[in-house]
Amino acid sequence: MIQVLKRLRYLILICPLFIVAQENYTLSGSIVDNLSNETLIGVNVIIPSQQTGTVTNEYGFYSITLPAGTYKIQISYLGFQTLTETIVLNQNLTQNFKLNEATESLEEVVVTQDIEKLNIKKPQMSVNSLSIKTIKSMPVVLGEVDVIKSITLLPGVTNAGEGASGFNVRGGAADQNLILLDEATIFNSSHLFGFFSVFNPDAIKDIKLYKGGIPAKYGGRVSSVLDIYQKEGNSKSFHMNGGIGLISSRLLAEGPLKKDKGSFLIGGRSSYAHLFLPLFDLDNIAYFYDLNTKLSYNINNNNSVYLSGYFGRDVFKISDSFENSFGNAVLNFRWNHLYSKKLFSNLSLIYSDYYYGLQLGFVGFDWVSGIRNFNLKYDFKHYINNNFKLEYGLNSMYYKFNPGDIEPINEASGINSFKLIDKYAFENAIYLDAEHKLSDKFSISYGARFSVFHRMGQDELNQYENDNPVIFNEAIGIYQKAEPIGTETYNRSDVISAFANLEPRLAMAYQLNQSSSLKASYNRMSQYLHLLSNTSSPTPLDVWTPSGKYIKPQLLDQIALGYFKTYNNNHYSLEIETFYKTIQNRIDYIDGADLIANNAIEQVILNGEARAYGLEFLFKKNEGKFTGWLAYTLSKSEQRTPGRTPVETGINHGNWYNTAHDKTHDISVTASYQLSKKWSFSSNFIFQTGQPSTFPNGQYQYNDIIIPNYEARNSSRLPAYHRLDVAVNYRPKPNTTKAFKGEWVFGLYNLYNRKNVASISFGENRNTGDNEATRLSIFGIVPSFSYNFKF
Repeated sequence: MIQVLKRLRYLILICPLFIVAQENYTLSGSIVDNLSNETLIGVNVIIPSQQTGTVTNEYGFYSITLPAGTYKIQISYLGFQTLTETIVLNQNLTQNFKLNEATESLEEVVVTQDIEKLNIKKPQMSVNSLSIKTIKSMPVVLGEVDVIKSITLLPGVTNAGEGASGFNVRGGAADQNLILLDEATIFNSSHLFGFFSVFNPDAIKDIKLYKGGIPAKYGGRVSSVLDIYQKEGNSKSFHMNGGIGLISSRLLAEGPLKKDKGSFLIGGRSSYAHLFLPLFDLDNIAYFYDLNTKLSYNINNNNSVYLSGYFGRDVFKISDSFENSFGNAVLNFRWNHLYSKKLFSNLSLIYSDYYYGLQLGFVGFDWVSGIRNFNLKYDFKHYINNNFKLEYGLNSMYYKFNPGDIEPINEASGINSFKLIDKYAFENAIYLDAEHKLSDKFSISYGARFSVFHRMGQDELNQYENDNPVIFNEAIGIYQKAEPIGTETYNRSDVISAFANLEPRLAMAYQLNQSSSLKASYNRMSQYLHLLSNTSSPTPLDVWTPSGKYIKPQLLDQIALGYFKTYNNNHYSLEIETFYKTIQNRIDYIDGADLIANNAIEQVILNGEARAYGLEFLFKKNEGKFTGWLAYTLSKSEQRTPGRTPVETGINHGNWYNTAHDKTHDISVTASYQLSKKWSFSSNFIFQTGQPSTFPNGQYQYNDIIIPNYEARNSSRLPAYHRLDVAVNYRPKPNTTKAFKGEWVFGLYNLYNRKNVASISFGENRNTGDNEATRLSIFGIVPSFSYNFKF
């Protein structure tokens, strides 16, 4: 595969299409924060006289080719002072720039018209970025800044409710989101069952959420990509920052390994509310901790290496009868190499591990499950000329799935050792993406990803009559498990099943005028991994399984159209997008499916289809003392599994039904106000249509047992969800010249004490004998405060 890639690069280099007759030279380099030497992502490099420009990539590198001459160059980045330099370009030139943080008040930060034109012209759409500064200013529950909860304030993004993990994008399920931390896959993004996310905001540099028009370098999921990069650390001087809150604290240290050459970063968080439980005679434990680390070293102008890692654990314990621990561990070694002024590369070797452990003392056994992933990535970004850029590369991943391993705790345990069969898979892909400016008004990006997935051999695999693990009982009209007719044993190197998919990508932008444009995109994506969960929100006990003989890969087709406009020199912006997507082979579960400790999961799964469509609206005020946005989404998300034969009823009689994450209306308002250098205020308001649910609509009695009868799947809804959060930020000494600086953050979550319903359970009142419905609400009004510091 590497040889194929080399030949492709060679053909591109010699292709006459890219030979330019006139004398051109390339200006390239890196752009960093002057105080820390931290590389900056997405910095605008503008040449006003040529009405052109570029932006830095994920590693702070830029490249632009121009005719020989003298140019004035503007380098602009939000939160930093705009830098203007004059460059004499009479040869290929490497020029690194350092930006200083902006010291002006918010109303004085200006984004130039040239940058506005560049953003309007780019074909990329359906992508949202949030700065860490914005995220930290938002009111949050229990005073803990949360990346995941912040992105749910964007259009097209929702969650499953309070205390629920994961997030949903454009009607997709939580397992359909690819979550990357420094390019490593995160399989569970939440702490404490969804109350917090695994991302330490102090260690995060850049966040991007792709909802559609997803570049070809990403694959493996069919809903979205959340791409997060950690900071590299300060290579100039040693610094520390952190925060102390009601139930958790964090601390981060960074400094030089060798001044201006290498740096380190190490940060940790931990919750400690469980330490106070003994005061109330509670012998329970619930806490989390995590560790972020990164080493960076600049070998020379053409080579840099990075080693980054993350480790996190959650522990939940009820006396000596129940203990649960789970978490992620990732490690990534990266090598950035500059082959030439126009060709940038990144090689990554990645290890990712998700672990789940459960100990039941009252039963007497330990349960362990998880998934391990080894990943090799080699990516290239080729700046052919100012009108044509290429990205291409390869990706190879090896998976080991441990569905479950049960061991007795002691000799008195009545449980025998039991091991669910491990599963193995290999996923490979190559991709090519082009960004092409066809005229001053029209630009296009196009490409494709070719992915191949092999389900590798395992110790045992059930065989069924007619290869059908699920049968339909016509007499009683239900699906049942088929009895295996035998088993087949494979060597580890054998291929049980193989899948190959071509995933084309296309995005276009047409500039209507200097401040508005129309955009369109199409992408096909494949997902070969499935999360086995029949709950509305993923839980740590849910198990990932690969596609194979009985489970097909999910295939997405999505189109999107959008209108984008800026007002008043980019002080305001408007984004309107509509989308439609279909997903083939979305797994569904037969009624009464048992997913826990099931060694033959194919016996309870059917392949169905899903669709989602909607309209997204985002209006933002970008500058001034008062900033914020209004986001509204009108959407529909449905799923169906028709019968495989004319006599089968299918799931829900083969009719479309609402997915558990369907939210017809989703409104969020986010606002921040900078009263002075000491005081700032922020607030969020959220309204969402209630989550779909299935309620009983009757009952019958059999042998003195009352049995409920349920309506069609997800045909009812919980009450609408809404709340208002507010926060106040106070900096006692904003103008201090001392190294130590601190600030207080006070917040009220759910200001008007709305009792939002997380679930409704149905049962019989033991006192009256009547049936009753019980609502569960997790949060009312929650006050919080935290003290943040840095030095």
